Amino acid sequence: ADKFAAISSVWGSFVTNCIKSYNPGLHITVDEQLFPSKTCCCFLQYIATKPDKFGIKFWVACDLKSKYICNVLPYLGKDPSRPSGERLSENVVMRLMEPFLDKGRNVTTDNFFTSLSLAHKLLSRKTTILGTVNKIRREIPQSARHTDRNEFTTQVFSTTAATLTAYAAKRKKTVYILSSMHHVIQTENTTKRKPNTITLYNTTKCGVDVMDQMVREYTVRTGTRRWPVAVFYNMIDMAALNAHVLYQACTGRQERRVDFLVELARELANSHMCAKKARKEQLLRTQPSTPSPGKRAMCQVKHQCKNNHATVRCVHCYRYTCGKCRREIPWQCQDCE
Repeated sequence: ADKFAAISSVWGSFVTNCIKSYNPGLHITVDEQLFPSKTCCCFLQYIATKPDKFGIKFWVACDLKSKYICNVLPYLGKDPSRPSGERLSENVVMRLMEPFLDKGRNVTTDNFFTSLSLAHKLLSRKTTILGTVNKIRREIPQSARHTDRNEFTTQVFSTTAATLTAYAAKRKKTVYILSSMHHVIQTENTTKRKPNTITLYNTTKCGVDVMDQMVREYTVRTGTRRWPVAVFYNMIDMAALNAHVLYQACTGRQERRVDFLVELARELANSHMCAKKARKEQLLRTQPSTPSPGKRAMCQVKHQCKNNHATVRCVHCYRYTCGKCRREIPWQCQDCE
C-alpha cells in the first residue's frame, strides 16, 4: 500500500533528524521542489513551467534566514489518508508545519497554498500566514475582482482573522496578498507606494527557491533508471546543505560550502577506504608467495615497468614485484640486523 516503501525507512530517519537537529527562526517558507528525474515510477510529475519539466515533486518547509530544510514530504499522488473535503494545499502545509506550530512563527506560501480557511487553522495554533492568493478563490470579494485599476493603488479588505491587500502593480495586473500577521496596512512613501505586506512577502518568499538553487550547485546526482536511487541523491544533497548550516551554527565559523563538502566527503569516505585497504591486504596475505609451477603473475607495482611478469612478492605489501620494480638490499654482515 506504500508507494514510497523502497526508501521510506531511510527517508523517515532523515526527516526526523532534520526536525530534531535545528530550531528555525521566525519565518518559514513552504513551497514545492521538482527533483529532475525521468525514472519509471507512478508518481513522476510533469510541470511545464519548470526548467527540467519531468521529476519527483517534494513539498519543502525551509527556514528563511539559513535555508535549512526543516521538513520535507514527497508527493505520491492521491492520498487516501487525507480527510474528504480538505484541500491538498491545506493538508500539506499543516503536515509540514506540525512540529513548529504554537511558537508564534510565520509561514510564507504562494497562491497554491494560501486560503482563508488555512489562515484560520494556523491562527488557532498561534501561527500566522503571509502569501499571495489566486484571483479565482471564493474568499476574494466581488468588489476586489475588477482588474481595471489605477496603477500603484491599494485596496484593503479585513476580517477578524486576516487582511487581504489588493495592489495594482500595473494597470491590468492586481496582486492579492492574504496576511494574518498584519492588522494595519501601510504604504511606502515612494513612487510605487507598495504596501508593507507586499514588501515583506517579497523578502520572505525566496526560501525554498534559494535552497533548491544551492542544492543543485553542488550535487551528487547522476543518471539512473531507478527512482529510489534518485530520491537518495536528493536526500544526500539536502543532508549536506543542512550539515553545513549546523556546522556554522555550532562552531560559529564561516566556511565556504564547497570546502566544507570536500572535507565532509573525504571524512565520510576515509573509513570505507581504510576498510577496503585492509581487505585487500588480507586477500594478498592469503595468496601464495610464488605462483604455482608453470604460471607467472603480472607485476602489481609497475614502478619502472609496464606489463612485466613476476614470480616473487614483496615481504611488506605482499604485491607481486618484477625485477625492475624491486629495491636492492644492501650487503650486510652476519652481526648486523
